[in-house]
Amino acid sequence: MEGRFTLSPGEERLRPSPEDVAFYRNHGWFLTPPLFTERELASVREAGERFYRGERDRLLPIRPSRTAYWQPGDGDGQRHNDYIAYESDAVRTILCKPLVGAIAARLIGTPSVRLWSSTLIHKPSDPDEPSNVVPWHTDRHHWQVCTSDDLITAFIPLHDCDVEHGTLTVLDSSHTWDDLPPQPGDDPNRHFAGRPRQAMDSAVRAAASYNGATVQPVPLRFRAGQVSFHHCRTYHGSGPNLSGSPRQVVTIRFQEASNRWRPVTDPSGSPVVYSHDSLVRRTDDGHPDYSDPEFCPVLWSDDPRPQHP
Repeated sequence: MEGRFTLSPGEERLRPSPEDVAFYRNHGWFLTPPLFTERELASVREAGERFYRGERDRLLPIRPSRTAYWQPGDGDGQRHNDYIAYESDAVRTILCKPLVGAIAARLIGTPSVRLWSSTLIHKPSDPDEPSNVVPWHTDRHHWQVCTSDDLITAFIPLHDCDVEHGTLTVLDSSHTWDDLPPQPGDDPNRHFAGRPRQAMDSAVRAAASYNGATVQPVPLRFRAGQVSFHHCRTYHGSGPNLSGSPRQVVTIRFQEASNRWRPVTDPSGSPVVYSHDSLVRRTDDGHPDYSDPEFCPVLWSDDPRPQHP
């Protein structure tokens, strides 16, 4: 995937304007025009169905213990499968195309971005399924081992997606909030799906109060092909899917080229670990290398020269 990155004139017009970038910087989220055709989305939906049938284009060499990875024996709740851009050629080729990386880079304000992570998400239409409600959380909470505070997530529904589907809802401008002091029992290693919803909702109210801010939820409404981007410090969640059809989404997350691993401990003194840490190559000083092209390839660069690991 790494090499020269170019956009067609039509794609170049889809990159954010200065006003769009200012909106993202102020609000912590941005919704694009349609970036994908129905044919592209259909190919990804088909790839998702093949994935759920057990087909893989390549396998992870190991599966990190804390990776979200739904399997048929896990039941009919909401499915999360990390590393989908690694295991599915269609997802990697279609959803990680240069245009998406170019938009991420411009919103962040960096000339180059690498893949950080990816997840295939399937939310069944079941109002009584507790896993369908995703509590308020920030991505940054799980990425404390990163030196960057500007990682960004692209949320890509594979169809029209509105409130009835349990769409992504963001708390406007919450990326500007200061962090609460560390709380006893807080575990950055624990996936949000395994954390008590009531505790996370209480934490958002506490964070807003701590910052003298108002909680302003904004449900994002998508036409097929549109993509939203949100800052890693933006609080977000989603409600139940009441649409009658599964909500199918892929998230692609981007890191700027300068991002590196750093040592972090949780409030108990235990080291914080991210799933990449057991997969990526090591730097010369023995630390996880988040520029490993096998798992974190360059997805966009303004430099016209070929990009190499």
